[in-house]
Amino acid sequence: MRKYYLDNIRRVTVVLVVIYHVLYMYNGEGIPGGFGKITNLPVQYYDLYMYIVYPWFMMILFIVSGVCSRIYLENHSEREFIKSRTTKLLVPSTVGLFAFQFLQGYVSMSLGGAFETMSGMPAFIIGMIVILSGIGVLWYIQMLWLFSVLLIPLRRLERDRLWKLGSRTNVPVLILMTVLVWASGQVLNTPVIVVYRFGLYALSFLTGYFIFSHEEVIGRLKRACVPVIMAAAVLGTAFCIVYFGRNFADAPVNRSPLFLGYGWIACLAVLGGMSKFADFENDLTRRMGKRSFGLYVFHYLCISSVALFIAKKGILPAGIIYLLSFTAAFAGSYALNAVISRLPFFRWAVLGITTIKDDKNVS
Repeated sequence: MRKYYLDNIRRVTVVLVVIYHVLYMYNGEGIPGGFGKITNLPVQYYDLYMYIVYPWFMMILFIVSGVCSRIYLENHSEREFIKSRTTKLLVPSTVGLFAFQFLQGYVSMSLGGAFETMSGMPAFIIGMIVILSGIGVLWYIQMLWLFSVLLIPLRRLERDRLWKLGSRTNVPVLILMTVLVWASGQVLNTPVIVVYRFGLYALSFLTGYFIFSHEEVIGRLKRACVPVIMAAAVLGTAFCIVYFGRNFADAPVNRSPLFLGYGWIACLAVLGGMSKFADFENDLTRRMGKRSFGLYVFHYLCISSVALFIAKKGILPAGIIYLLSFTAAFAGSYALNAVISRLPFFRWAVLGITTIKDDKNVS
């Protein structure tokens, strides 16, 4: 039986990621990067949105991916699992860099003025830097592929003993796991490129596989969703009050108990709330599903292109720039997805699609 709430969590979260990146591109509070502030506002209070979603939206994607991995492996062999994940995840984040995503590298480096510091450098070296800079948002599917590969020997080792134990997890235990989440957030964090948080996201993926893939656990969260949602709201409010104006994406903020505690409780709230109120499918969700992966893959290129070719000229007001960026993020991504998904080589290299009918979401 299809778990529609998982599909809806993924689809809605991708939309939240797109909105986040529009605000991130022109943010004026806390996190450096992107194009930078384009308003004359002394404080951009709407940047609070980034503080509200950042601690949990990638955690929930890894949790959902862990659940979907368990569901897939119940009906497919391990070999089929690795083959499908390699096609859908590894190919777009490696071959796709050379086939298309180098464009993201060029735009990002142009925004940051990187080419101005590379005079005299060999063209081959510059080209490789441009290609690697195109990874952008693909870091998520790179990590997801790695976790998927490592899951296979772990499955063989534990032989479902740990998975069966996960079915007994109740809400108090899930709350106490905040300590484990905090500990995982302190380890295996890469310097400079701070999105690669191997400890935190590996734990998220594994909890999805071993714990949240059980209907019993989701049922308990569903019954307790209202107080859990309230707790997440309180923690989120506290996080915004304490850290607004500081860099939430790097240490020490992203390793703080409040960041990780809020992120984990918010994930529990999303799982409980969505399973209770959004376990359905309709025409809208089906349309979103068909375009969700393409939206994730292409949106940042569209946003950053607006910043480079329009915002950088400084001739349009900030409101128009934001509107153009939102429009480009969605319309541009859907257009690129429609075109590239129909090109024989590029649909495989960029989107991991082997045939036009094989246009499925990352799971």
